[in-house]
Amino acid sequence: MRLIIRLLPAVSMLFPLLLHAQEKPDPTAPKTARELGLEIGVMATGKWNAITDVTGVKVGHHTLVQGDSVRTGVTVILPHSGNLFQEKVPAAIFVGNGFGKLAGSTQVMELGNLETPIALTNTLSVPVAMQALVNYTLRQTGNESVQSVNALVGETNDGWLNDIRGMHLKEEHVFKAIAAADSGKVAQGNVGAGTGTVCFNFKGGIGTSSRALPSSLGGYTVGVLVQTNFGGVLQVDGIPVGEIWNQFSFSNHLQNRVDGSCMIVVATDAPIDASNLERLAKRAFMGLAKTGGIASNGSGDYVIAFSTYKGNRISHISDNPVQVIQNLSNEGMSPLFMAAIEATEEAILNSLFMAVTVKGYKGRTISAIPLPKMQQLLKTYHKIPK
Repeated sequence: MRLIIRLLPAVSMLFPLLLHAQEKPDPTAPKTARELGLEIGVMATGKWNAITDVTGVKVGHHTLVQGDSVRTGVTVILPHSGNLFQEKVPAAIFVGNGFGKLAGSTQVMELGNLETPIALTNTLSVPVAMQALVNYTLRQTGNESVQSVNALVGETNDGWLNDIRGMHLKEEHVFKAIAAADSGKVAQGNVGAGTGTVCFNFKGGIGTSSRALPSSLGGYTVGVLVQTNFGGVLQVDGIPVGEIWNQFSFSNHLQNRVDGSCMIVVATDAPIDASNLERLAKRAFMGLAKTGGIASNGSGDYVIAFSTYKGNRISHISDNPVQVIQNLSNEGMSPLFMAAIEATEEAILNSLFMAVTVKGYKGRTISAIPLPKMQQLLKTYHKIPK
């Protein structure tokens, strides 16, 4: 009995160790770039390292997985929580490669503002997403007399993993995504509009990141969200991963899925107009290039940029025909340019690292990027500690 009593303290000390061993993290589980220890660029991130670090911005997803063939969804981005039609925000669009269906883009480019949430989905669900955004806007209090709504909907083609011709996305799914929209942490990987996407021949998806400028550079925030579904030769923080692994577009006929598109949404709280937002959007596209994307012939690659700065909101009806816009100087844009490039690069990597393997339409399987193998490569190139 005494021996048992003496052993009890020692045994009790072993329980936490055994529990810790059981809770050892899975090295193959999805992780963001920073959870792997990889820090992209030199600028600091916002609190959530997400587009929602831009005050007022909300993101909502609805993921649609049914049977063995439906792998799709919708993602919505709300610039602010008010009546966006009555209080529009400055916005701009940059077309990297125009093989896509960014519905509503011409009015944004012409007038320089955004009047509905942004919806991202699959190619053949653009019409239903537009109808949902129109109905959502018409039903808002204060819009009872509205007779024209410019809904903005982007897409990528998820037909490799999803029964895209079945057009399974419905208006109710878009409404659910809007209702679920929130600030704070954003789900990434196989969610919403990224459920059935493919990127660099790995499973792609939704990714996000942000950069917070120091007060000496204005203290502004730039946030980016991407829907990745494109090809090229993958690079991770300068490491030629696709080349090293011999897995890249045109490496053989079986890996020739380079067409598919990438949607990039850039938000900032900086006081800038549509002209400087277009300049900002162009820099975000440079972030895509840093990951090895090639904007192939059949890829629809678009950047949507908007500012949430309250002083620059555009009233739908105003008694004053002259609008005063606060606009950061051209020289003051450079830090924002750098922020957009870094955040876009990291958002794309997060869309890959947070994705999981998917089996879908016609039994096709797309594997997630092998994180243990990636981690070892990052150590070899001294990107993270060994």
